[in-house]
Amino acid sequence: MPENVTEQGDTVLALWQGSWVAAIAVGVVVWGLIIWACVFHRKRKGGGDDELPPQVRYNLPIETLYTVVPLIMVSVFFFFTARDEVYLDELSKTPDAVVKVEGFQWSWRFTTQYQGKQVTVSGIPGKDPQLVLPVSKKVHFDLHSPDVIHSFWVPAFLFKRDVIPGVHNKFQVDTLNKPGTYVGRCAELCGVDHSRMLFSVKLVPQAEFEQYIQTQSQAGSTP
Repeated sequence: MPENVTEQGDTVLALWQGSWVAAIAVGVVVWGLIIWACVFHRKRKGGGDDELPPQVRYNLPIETLYTVVPLIMVSVFFFFTARDEVYLDELSKTPDAVVKVEGFQWSWRFTTQYQGKQVTVSGIPGKDPQLVLPVSKKVHFDLHSPDVIHSFWVPAFLFKRDVIPGVHNKFQVDTLNKPGTYVGRCAELCGVDHSRMLFSVKLVPQAEFEQYIQTQSQAGSTP
């Protein structure tokens, strides 16, 4: 998995790992039953062509077992998935920063609001915009599109959300204390230059972020 830089990403990673552990356990049981059937019920020398092993149709305990066990498994998967989905969709009324994300053919525009100041960064294909965010802060994202469906994806968030015309999608992340620059891209085929719809997210210390906001808000929007 990519390096995770959000608290929400920890939850996604734990769910992903748990799902794989469960899937491997189920796979081992299924493979074991297949191998057992192949070894102990293979055609033997001297056996007639019509000879069959003992049949277990209408065996109530076995039918109950393979009905109840999958229901329990699905219920467990549903519980953990629903629980984590509720957490990932939680929105704080007092985020530290708000970012309006606009996906358009074929680049991105980010408008960051922080303590009454506003900074806008816009890109074009081949000149990728960079979104600067503070570490260890709660960041709210509002997603908008004026044309077609895009998808805002930062692999280091372990999360993506579609940007749909006429639909107000949103989400929040709590950034970890991991300064650095992380790639982002559109994850929804949106036209001829979809593959060039790239951007980056730069996580910086609080003091550097405040200096960036102060400087850029005085200078105006950044092309």
